[in-house]
Amino acid sequence: MTFFKKAAILSALCASSARAFTTIGMSSKQSSTTTGSLALKAAATTVEFSKYEGLGNDFVLVDDRDKDAPSLTPEQSEKLCDRNFGIGGDGVIFALKPPSDDYDFSMRIYNSDGSEPEMCGNGIRCFAQFLKDLGADSESYQVNTLAGRIIPVMNDDGTITVDMGEPILKAADVPTTLGANFEDGISVVEQDLECNGKNWKVSAVSMGNPHCIIFVDDLENDIDFESDGPALESCVEAFPAKTNVEFVQVMSDTHLKMKVWERGAGPTLACGTGTCALVIAAIQAGKIPSGNKVRVTLPGGDLFIEWNKGTDNKVFMTGPATYTFSGKAALK
Repeated sequence: MTFFKKAAILSALCASSARAFTTIGMSSKQSSTTTGSLALKAAATTVEFSKYEGLGNDFVLVDDRDKDAPSLTPEQSEKLCDRNFGIGGDGVIFALKPPSDDYDFSMRIYNSDGSEPEMCGNGIRCFAQFLKDLGADSESYQVNTLAGRIIPVMNDDGTITVDMGEPILKAADVPTTLGANFEDGISVVEQDLECNGKNWKVSAVSMGNPHCIIFVDDLENDIDFESDGPALESCVEAFPAKTNVEFVQVMSDTHLKMKVWERGAGPTLACGTGTCALVIAAIQAGKIPSGNKVRVTLPGGDLFIEWNKGTDNKVFMTGPATYTFSGKAALK
């Protein structure tokens, strides 16, 4: 019996008991009215979902493994993400058919504002845990995303390590219009940028989606997060596809602390691709040495990042993904 079947049986038993209790002593008129109300609710268009979070970065997961494209529109997904009138979440993730036998599944995401990112680091871990809970148990998954092939590996301790692939450092491919200024001739490392009435030292890295990384001495006092975050996200003169924004404080050679303003979602408790990007930016800027596993503290907890700079150039991210609840939601 799968994880979700057990949950469904328990839910059905509870619902049955509740119905039996509320029906006792009800007049025929009340019973008829209630039955009609329930029928109307049942007739409404609904979607079955499961909720997961990775360090507080929370997502609505939809099982579309029999489909090539998401069953919900961006507009419907945006409404589901509303924390007052919907389920609530930073995005909706769809498990889809693979495009070929070279992959196990495809993943698509709509952000809480209805936009579609190329990838999501915390989302891919939640996606992998969702697949395992659905019964598609495997040591690893070959996942097709808009950022290319991503490979999450299920660890014995319950964490998930994701092969995030190689970072994209070429300025035009991030994309950013800022000029390359690093020794490799292609990277943007602590380049000057005027935005929101301030001068910033900006590094630009893509992990399949663009990131603007800024190092500060004090995360609490050196930035106006609620003002600087959205201004930098929407600075299309420098980042034509908009950008995720990470503010980073160096704690030690193996420990960084960050706050993130996500493109299309705003402030979140964690960002997996951003965590990878800022470790790369820190190494390039000489803030920390290369070759170490780096602990990154986010508002929601810690992720651990490794960049195999001297070998295959791949980035690996390790962290948790946790099931929260399942249900059925009305589509408004």
